[in-house]
Amino acid sequence: MSLRFAYNTNGLAHHRLDDALELLADNGYDGVALTVDHHHLDPLAPDALDAAERLRDRLDELGLDVMLETGARFLLDPRDKHEPTFVTASADGRRRRAGFLERVVDLAVVLRAETVSFWAGVPKPDVHLDEAWGWLVSGVQQVAEHAAQAGVPLSFEPEPGMLVEDAAGWERLRAELSGVPPLRLALDSGHCLVAGDLLPDEAVRRYAADLGTVAVEDMRKGVHEHLVWGEGDMDVPAVLHALQDVGYDRLVTVELSRDSHRAHQLVPQTIRYLRESAA
Repeated sequence: MSLRFAYNTNGLAHHRLDDALELLADNGYDGVALTVDHHHLDPLAPDALDAAERLRDRLDELGLDVMLETGARFLLDPRDKHEPTFVTASADGRRRRAGFLERVVDLAVVLRAETVSFWAGVPKPDVHLDEAWGWLVSGVQQVAEHAAQAGVPLSFEPEPGMLVEDAAGWERLRAELSGVPPLRLALDSGHCLVAGDLLPDEAVRRYAADLGTVAVEDMRKGVHEHLVWGEGDMDVPAVLHALQDVGYDRLVTVELSRDSHRAHQLVPQTIRYLRESAA
């Protein structure tokens, strides 16, 4: 089967959103992984839902599907990267994270997005991990109930260095949620090389039935740094062939958030590389 490829807008940070979408469509991408941010469909803006309706019309014109990412660095706090999260000590901060994700779920309804992807957060040094786990379960439960009512699939991403950093942690979290559809796995294949628990293609095969979204990029073993093809240890063809073998039909996304300065080069190079690797 043919895989469907998308590029993450966190790797197009210096482009206007419409310019980024045109660039992807002109290069033959099937969709976009939209990291909602202050400059790319700001979910905190009063007119965000209206903006999402206009964006959906534009995506239809360009023939692009969409999934939503929620890893913007300074959207909620301009002074503290990624904060607040589900594992922030402040109860108000945790409520802000949950409310933000609920807002993104509402945008996903308008956009007809394939899924909303999110992660746990990094506990501060003064936070007890058992307490942080309870906060995480409670917050995810709230957002999952909201998503279930809206009919939006949620995908949880294990992230190196966060409270949940591997698939085993995702399994534990999913098991502790109640009364909601199963929490899907947002598998960043490069993170498998960092965690070292599974080879990326093995993870695809093991969790095939639970995959909500999959990202590919190059990465070195044990180092959480998203790299361009050929700079790391990732066997990209093995991952793509595994996705084909298991019949994966959602968007396969590319996240190169540190390379926005050369997106005009990487966007066309990436789609050529992925198609050749999948052939």
